[in-house]
Amino acid sequence: MQPMSISRRRFLATAATAPWLVAYHQLAAAEKGQARIRDVQTMVVQGGRTYLLVKIIADDGTFGIGEAYGTPGFGVREQIMSLKPWLIGKDPLEIDTIYTMLGKGASSLSGTRTDGSAHNFPRAASGIEMALWDLAGKILGVPSSKLLGGRFRNKVRVYDHSAPKNMLDKASCREWAQLVKADPSGFTAHKFGFPHTNAANDKARDASNRVLTTKELIQVRQGFENVREAIGWDHDIMVHCHWEYDLRTAIQIAEAVAPIKPMWLEDALLVDYTDSWKRLCASSTVPICMGENLSRRQGFKDFILNQGCDILNPDLRNSGGFLETKRIADMADVFGLPMCTHNTASQIHTYSNAQWASSIRDYLVTETVTGKGGWMDQLLVLDGPYIQDGFIRVSDRPGLGLTLNQDTVKAHLAQGETWWG
Repeated sequence: MQPMSISRRRFLATAATAPWLVAYHQLAAAEKGQARIRDVQTMVVQGGRTYLLVKIIADDGTFGIGEAYGTPGFGVREQIMSLKPWLIGKDPLEIDTIYTMLGKGASSLSGTRTDGSAHNFPRAASGIEMALWDLAGKILGVPSSKLLGGRFRNKVRVYDHSAPKNMLDKASCREWAQLVKADPSGFTAHKFGFPHTNAANDKARDASNRVLTTKELIQVRQGFENVREAIGWDHDIMVHCHWEYDLRTAIQIAEAVAPIKPMWLEDALLVDYTDSWKRLCASSTVPICMGENLSRRQGFKDFILNQGCDILNPDLRNSGGFLETKRIADMADVFGLPMCTHNTASQIHTYSNAQWASSIRDYLVTETVTGKGGWMDQLLVLDGPYIQDGFIRVSDRPGLGLTLNQDTVKAHLAQGETWWG
C-alpha cells in the first residue's frame, strides 16, 4: 500500500486510539484486509525443566510463537487449548482486547460465570499474549519492541546462577571466580543463595524454620564476603531467598550481606504484600527485590503504592505478558522503582524477553538458566552470538525475531510430543 492512500484524518484518529501500536502500520494492515486467528497449537520441550511453547496461526499462514510457563505449569496447556475455540476468528492485532476478555471467553465456552478477565488463567493468558505480539510484529513487519512504543536500549543484560561450591572456603570461591571470568557468555551478574545449614555440608534445615542462628548469620556474612573478595567489584551479586524468612530474620540477612553491596536481596518474605515488606525496605540498605509469583497490576499494586520493594521482578509468563507488565512498569516508574525480570524459561523466552525489556525505560537485568553452551542455547537460529559480554542483542527482525532450530527442538521434545504442523 502507498502511504498517500491513508488520509491525515484517518491517521490521526487511529493514532489517538492505538497508543500501543504503530498507527500507520495498523492502518496499512487494515487496508490489506484484517488477519484472523486460524489455529492455536502447543508443544513441550524437555530439559531439566519443561518448556511449553504456544503457536498462534493466522489465516494466511503467518504465525507467532510465545513461551508459557512450563515447570511448574500444571494445567497451563489444558487452559490454552480450552481457550482455542474462543480465539479462532479473532483479529490477532487486538491483543489488549483478547487478553482482557480471555476469562469471559472461557466462561462463555463452559457455561459458567467469571469476572470476564484474564486473571483466571494468568499463565495461559500470558503465553497466548506473547505469541500474539510475535504474530502482530510479523503481520506489520516490525519488531515487537516497536509496537510496544520503541526501544530504550539495543541490548539487554542477563545474569546467571553460577555460585561457588563452598562459599565458606576461600579457595573454592577463587576457583569459581576464575571459571566465571573465563565463561564465553561473559556474565557479570550472578544470583545465588546460601546454605541453610549450621555448617556448609550438613543436612538440610527443617523447611518450617524461618529464622537463622547467630552462627548462621555470621556464616552468611563471611560467605558473601569471600565471594566478593574473589570476584572483585566488576561483577554484581544478587542474594537469593525463597520466601522462607520472617521479618526480623530478613532484616538480619540484609544487614549481614550489606558490606558486599549486592544488587538486591530477593524474596526474603512471604509472597503477598503485607506492611512487613515496607518495614523491611525501610530497615535495609540493600535493595529489596520481589515479584516473580505475582500476576497482573492488581498483584503488584500494593507493593508499588506502599513502597514495599525497591525493585520489581515479574516473570512475563506469570504477570500477564508484554502489555500488562509494561503497564506495571509504567506504574512503578511513577514511584521511581526499576524493573528486572525473573526467567527460568528456555532460550526462546529469554530471547523474547529482550524485546520487552528493551521497551522499558528503567530496566536493570533479566535472569536466565541458559547461556551455558549446550543444546539449550541452540533452540533458535540466530544471526550472531546468543549472549556476549553478559548481554543479549535485541533482534531487529519482525515480531520477537524467533526462528526455531527444528533439529534441536525435535531432538528434545517431551515424551509423546510431536513437531507442530
